[in-house]
Amino acid sequence: MAMSALQRYSMRCAKGNCVLKRGLISTPSSSSPRRTSQYLQRWLDDQEYKQFGNYSRIVPQTLLASKPLPKSPSYTSVPAHILRPPYAGTGAASSMDLRIPILTADEIEKIRTASIVARDALALGGSMVRAGLSTKSIDTELHSFILSQKAYPSCLNYMGFPNSICTSINNVIAHGIPDSRQLGDGDIINIDVTVYKDGFHGDTSATFAVGNVDKPGMDLVNATQESLELAIQACGPGVPLCLIGETIGSFAESLGYSVSEELTGHGIGRDFHQNPLVYHHINDEPGVMEAGMAFTIEPILCQGEAGGLQWPDGWTIGTLDGGRSAQFEHTILVTDGGVEILTA
Repeated sequence: MAMSALQRYSMRCAKGNCVLKRGLISTPSSSSPRRTSQYLQRWLDDQEYKQFGNYSRIVPQTLLASKPLPKSPSYTSVPAHILRPPYAGTGAASSMDLRIPILTADEIEKIRTASIVARDALALGGSMVRAGLSTKSIDTELHSFILSQKAYPSCLNYMGFPNSICTSINNVIAHGIPDSRQLGDGDIINIDVTVYKDGFHGDTSATFAVGNVDKPGMDLVNATQESLELAIQACGPGVPLCLIGETIGSFAESLGYSVSEELTGHGIGRDFHQNPLVYHHINDEPGVMEAGMAFTIEPILCQGEAGGLQWPDGWTIGTLDGGRSAQFEHTILVTDGGVEILTA
């Protein structure tokens, strides 16, 4: 799960304010309902997205504020023998310690195990993708699989998120909530899976084609995957963290795509989201990679502008112009000799 500016803000400041950060327009329940409804209605009426190809634009089910309240999973949903992360009962956010953890050998084995479970869950989700299947069905199947591995689905009740995975279709940038909508021929869908096992998280995602996707859509998916591969190749001990953004941003720009600046990769380990923050656009943020660091790289490339609109559900982020986006993600570990892709 990518980390948004609003999530970062909520970890450090008072919650409930409307914030504009790095291109994300947020419309939480404290906003004027009439103003929010009018803005969203104009967005729904806009047909310019058709310039980006042949696909169905995903729209909110309601224009009314509908963010789910935090809800601790029942022991029917998540059995008592499954170790839960600290936020599972409260719906809180990560604490975001300013330090960047350097993992011990024992901790590396634990995050490696969690990452393998996440990898296998994602592979299962990808194998299910077909026209006519609902994203809720994928969520239910992956929830059961993760539990079968004696792991907890990290997204569940993280800051109140109501499901076990994120499913983001076509123009949805990130944090889509699985629901009853059926996938259609020509859709692209990102499935984002994070699991918590033995006290550590592992995080991964990929974008899958549903049936016959048009050429602009497949070009976007393939370019996004390649941008992740190029960024990983650039990593290693002593390498500036900003080289990740330089690599992805330059590659995306050369192909005419924009990169989401609002959503970032992040450190991962005992906490779902922790330092360092990993920006995917060209930036001059400080920080150098060290052996023992674990973090995600998860670029989001967009056909048009990368600015996003957060829907009334408080989670889903859609592109402002209706263009499609794609995302790929791995959890990586910096080693003495380079990097290890823990979710490969």
